[in-house]
Amino acid sequence: MNVRVSAVQYHLHTIGSFEEFAAQVTHYVKTAEEFEADFVLFPELFTTQLMSIGGGKNHPQALTIDELPSYTEAYKELFVSLAQSTQMYIIGGTHIIQEKGRLYNTAFLFYPDGRIGEQRKLHITPTEVKEWHMAAGDGLQVFDTPKGRIAMLICYDIEFPEIVRMARARGADLIFCPSCTDDRHGFHRVRYTCHARTIENQIYVVTTGTVGSLPTVDFMRGNYGQAAVITPNDVPFPPGGLMTVGEVNHDMVITADLNMELLYQVREKGSVTTWRDRRTDLYTDWN
Repeated sequence: MNVRVSAVQYHLHTIGSFEEFAAQVTHYVKTAEEFEADFVLFPELFTTQLMSIGGGKNHPQALTIDELPSYTEAYKELFVSLAQSTQMYIIGGTHIIQEKGRLYNTAFLFYPDGRIGEQRKLHITPTEVKEWHMAAGDGLQVFDTPKGRIAMLICYDIEFPEIVRMARARGADLIFCPSCTDDRHGFHRVRYTCHARTIENQIYVVTTGTVGSLPTVDFMRGNYGQAAVITPNDVPFPPGGLMTVGEVNHDMVITADLNMELLYQVREKGSVTTWRDRRTDLYTDWN
């Protein structure tokens, strides 16, 4: 079975209304639809663009992170509508939600039938804790689709091998990793660990990040991003484990086909069989 995936290098810039945000999102979704994608991935924290609406002439200060959850219903309605009209599975990047007075950086999976899946970020960066007082999620979810079982792990999450091992043990063959990094160091931490996770677990990882700048939004002034579709490093796959990549810091959508049967083949008789050869007698096999 082949799965076609698209990933959006979302260009952040100051906007004046939710309608402008919706138009930009729709443009990317329609682009992926023209390529007949099964899944579309948006980046982490791309909805912080909505905070810039408060940065116009009449509102010189951008919205605060605590005010961003006020857009949650409009955000969900937009993506539900797009998933239903295009019949694609859309990973709507991440959006900040509020529950019982706490903020959560949350990824959403929008199904073509109108359902919504949710995965809260499990590992919170020092900046998210100190500057935005973000809380951590407390559970890993996997999601069934006609194209296979997937998981959504948000940026920093992918840097922890245990959580990806858990996703694989629960049957996920494809990990979507929405990311947001402000410099090359952060970008490469995420990128290199995405590669490591594909090798350790013999899975596919699709990742993307924000590009552009929000001059009025603190901690979103700089972005360094590049989308990539990453494979295990073995003979059936491209050298270097890169199916396709975007141009660094460009506004664009990338698309690639993933052959799911190849994963099963290399797990059985690849050059290495890392999933099968794990030493559960020496270390815990998380599930």
